[in-house]
Amino acid sequence: MAYMNQGTVAGCIFCDFPGRGVSAETLTVHLGLRAFVILNRFPYTSGHLMVVPYRHVATPVDLEPAEWAEIGDLVQRAVRALEATYHPQGFNIGMNVGRAAGAGIADHCHMHVVPRWTGDNNFVPVLGETRVIPEALEVTHGRLVAAFAALDAVEEVR
Repeated sequence: MAYMNQGTVAGCIFCDFPGRGVSAETLTVHLGLRAFVILNRFPYTSGHLMVVPYRHVATPVDLEPAEWAEIGDLVQRAVRALEATYHPQGFNIGMNVGRAAGAGIADHCHMHVVPRWTGDNNFVPVLGETRVIPEALEVTHGRLVAAFAALDAVEEVR
């Protein structure tokens, strides 16, 4: 409730958050060279991640090839981290470009990685217009920071 009641935040959270490092406060899970991974503060399911370029651009058309490539790499790593941590049965992966397409933060593009399980959409969100997430975001954050660190360790060995 404190987050929802704080009103409009000045500036762009996606531009501000990476400067604070990997943090439970910002829900930043992993920092890359050109993009970073963050938990969605209003997740569809547990582990709902977003991959965000550091550069403030509204559409993927404005991304440099190296940024787009790193976003793709981080999406793959996000899937691996989520598989190792939550064992989902599927994923929704995509980008909402513009308010008309459902982008909550339309002026800074970002890719959603949403783990899914059969039957994960029960009657509560349908009837009550509320999502029930079985784990606190801080717990999810800790689990996924550890999963990304484990992936980094494997990469260093290669």
